[in-house]
Amino acid sequence: MSNTIVITGASSGIGKATAHFFQARGWNVIATMRTPEKETDLTTLDNVLVTRLDVTDEASITTAVEAGLARFGQIDVLLNNAGYGAYGPLEAFPMENIRRQFDTNVIGLLAVTKAVLPHFRAQQSGTIVNISSVGGKMTFPMGTLYHGTKFAVEGLSEALHYELEAIGVKVKIVEPGAIATDFAGRSFDFTNDETMVEYQGIVQKLLAAFPTLVTQASPPEVVAEVIWTAVTDGTTTLRYTAGKMLANIWQTARHWTTKPLSARSNNRC
Repeated sequence: MSNTIVITGASSGIGKATAHFFQARGWNVIATMRTPEKETDLTTLDNVLVTRLDVTDEASITTAVEAGLARFGQIDVLLNNAGYGAYGPLEAFPMENIRRQFDTNVIGLLAVTKAVLPHFRAQQSGTIVNISSVGGKMTFPMGTLYHGTKFAVEGLSEALHYELEAIGVKVKIVEPGAIATDFAGRSFDFTNDETMVEYQGIVQKLLAAFPTLVTQASPPEVVAEVIWTAVTDGTTTLRYTAGKMLANIWQTARHWTTKPLSARSNNRC
């Protein structure tokens, strides 16, 4: 019987690349996305179920998990990949946007995880892979919301790493650097208020830095391969990095601050 992975945010980028990567290696794939009716690629592949899941809609989460179990009989891996980045001065963000960032990147991740855990507990096995970011270990200015969510993903994943040992479930964190996805496009929520002139200098520095990161980014297949390693290496390693731009991103952040930057150690449990 083939193993099965459920992937959130599988319509593009890391999620889609991972769906292809696992399917090509004989896995069943439950590829979830908010608008599955627009998907024309993954729907043509054997052993792939494309279904709707919006991490902010609990009913859609339940329906997707049930559909996956009905199709393949079990779930072995959950990849929490869905998310986006909100950048800009905190003062400029409406509370609605603040809540949406945390509802998607943190609360949604927890909701999907909670929906899969009863199945993992029943079978006494499973692996959860949470997509964090280099931005879960260090920060850019203007990234209060995005980095706040990724630091949260780091913390909750580490706690679950220990908690879920009791039911035979592993938790892994994958921390991509700059990856060639649509992060700077439809997955990027930039909010600014030019009347807040005090912030505009740092805003312009941020906007000037993004094109460089995008042009030198690694392809999403690099992350898919790291996810494969995390799932199949047979270890309890918690954190995995992915992408070649980590050092450059770090230097960019250092350039913007006079205070020392610190990073969490890579916990190899």
